[in-house]
Amino acid sequence: MIEALLYYLLLGAVAGTLAGLLGIGGGLIIVPALALAFETQGFEGGLIMHLALGTSLATVVITSLSSVYTHQRHSAVVWPVVARLSGGMVMGALCGALLAGYLSSDGLQKIFALFTLLVAAQMVWALRPQGQQLPARLALAGVGSVIGGVSSVVGIGGGSMTTPFLLWCQVPIRRAIATSAACGFPIALAGAAGYWVVGQGVSMLPAHSSGYLYWPALLGVVVSSVPFARLGAGLTHRLPVETLKKGFALLLFVVGVSLLLA
Repeated sequence: MIEALLYYLLLGAVAGTLAGLLGIGGGLIIVPALALAFETQGFEGGLIMHLALGTSLATVVITSLSSVYTHQRHSAVVWPVVARLSGGMVMGALCGALLAGYLSSDGLQKIFALFTLLVAAQMVWALRPQGQQLPARLALAGVGSVIGGVSSVVGIGGGSMTTPFLLWCQVPIRRAIATSAACGFPIALAGAAGYWVVGQGVSMLPAHSSGYLYWPALLGVVVSSVPFARLGAGLTHRLPVETLKKGFALLLFVVGVSLLLA
């Protein structure tokens, strides 16, 4: 157990830094890392991805708050946009968690792998159409519901979709990252609640679980991710974020291919 807790602490440090620095919520690293840890610990194979996704979303709840606090000190969060996206994101995240409850662990792993490869491609080639202004309130709610739904199914805070969308809408990159981090909170909160609900009564869950939330991993990741998320958010205003994203995209490509072929 001591080795597992040290692993979770290290994972939290890495994920927290990336969450603050790149506005991705950390889930793209947390999910596969937790799945590997749970497999090593001998958890029921059919529940591994559900536990990894639910626990990842629960960690993002705390990580996003820490990251947003630092971004807000730079007055970078566009709060009216957060408010208009959040309603749809909450509904989408809840529906995504409910859908995940009906999917197999292997199916969820393949979905996550494909999503990771798409994110890697977007980061490398900056794939987005010509920009436009932010759409009206109803359209933003619709966009939010799609982002929330997909994010919940793959266990992330949605930054890998929210940030490119905001850039497409002509929001400056540092404001886009900060606003995306703020949007991660309602997605993660609703998604984690959904995984907690759909996991109730499931047999063969490991000890110290609440539905599909595994508390030792959740607490270990959160303890280290909070300070490191602040560090990462501060570095956003000092480091070449776009260059760093290219390197991170390579890591995502390796992770995605590995999971797809597993």
